[in-house]
Amino acid sequence: MFDNLPNKLSLLRILLIPVLLIAYFLFGKYGPAIATVIFIIAAITDWLDGYLARKWDETTPLGAFIDPVADKLLVGVALLLILQQMPTWYILIPVIIIIGREIAISALREWMAEKGERNAVKVSAMGKFKTAFQMLAIGCLIFDPAVGNSLFGLPIFEIGVVLLYIAAALTFVSMVQYMQSAWPILTDKA
Repeated sequence: MFDNLPNKLSLLRILLIPVLLIAYFLFGKYGPAIATVIFIIAAITDWLDGYLARKWDETTPLGAFIDPVADKLLVGVALLLILQQMPTWYILIPVIIIIGREIAISALREWMAEKGERNAVKVSAMGKFKTAFQMLAIGCLIFDPAVGNSLFGLPIFEIGVVLLYIAAALTFVSMVQYMQSAWPILTDKA
């Protein structure tokens, strides 16, 4: 079932989610730093599994299914963790945009696949930029839940919030692009 490394990396990403939460909540003042390292490892597996699957020609139906599931679970749980730690409107707004987009585009992709039009909504360059900004933002916000941590003198929380808004903007733009690609099929009367 998980017979190749890319699929194992996707599974590892899912298994790291409870480890991230345990580290965050049970390791006291070191919890956010440990959880950030775990998140970074999980984010690297997101890039690595796709890269290896393509490079080694090991793409599988299981991998095509589990990779986006692992991504959405990791991002969704991490965003909810951040929102739980910082329940403010300026964190809530981009979290709603990002999670709402993920639900809408997942549903769109499923519907398009049923219509035999999967390629009309394949991952775009914008989607990859969105993911990069999202992962950077989440890493910063897990590391510093507004308690004033800094790294090399940089205000990590503030950087995380700015990156989160950039990620939300890219998320919205990529959703519009996906909807434009799918619109002719969505509005087809046949």
